[in-house]
Amino acid sequence: MQFPADILALAKNVRLVIFDVDGVLTDGRLYYADDGREFKAFHVHDGAAIKTLLSNGVEVAIISGRDSPSVDRRAAELGIRHVYQGAADKTTALDQLSAATRIPAQSMAHVGDDLPDLELFAKVGLPIGVPNGHPAAQNAAGYVTATPGGQGAAREVCQLILTAQGKWTFET
Repeated sequence: MQFPADILALAKNVRLVIFDVDGVLTDGRLYYADDGREFKAFHVHDGAAIKTLLSNGVEVAIISGRDSPSVDRRAAELGIRHVYQGAADKTTALDQLSAATRIPAQSMAHVGDDLPDLELFAKVGLPIGVPNGHPAAQNAAGYVTATPGGQGAAREVCQLILTAQGKWTFET
């Protein structure tokens, strides 16, 4: 996959990638069982790429406005230690994340799809949108993935970051 040179230059300095959940790590649809349980579908390619990102020294976090046990489970499976759910104000979560990791927001990328992500887009060094996201989020993003959220967009982001840092070792 070819990435724009200006985006590669920004991605080279990314030390932490933040993912929104609904619409980014999932396709944005919510599934409810009759007993009230909620289900989410995560793409296996995203998980493998996130593990590769982590194993190459790039931190990963989740900041989501919703709260779901399936997100905790998926984060644990992938080794994501920084999980902020039910974040009514995502900038507060970003500030807490920056303090906990000692990584400035300008050394972070945020992958989001909707209006609550706009504030984070304004603070991080590399704002990334998805093609199935809100037009305002796409317009505010420095880069919009070719792959939709929930269908491998996170994998594309991981490949972008690792390519920029000379750590993507797989044939494409």
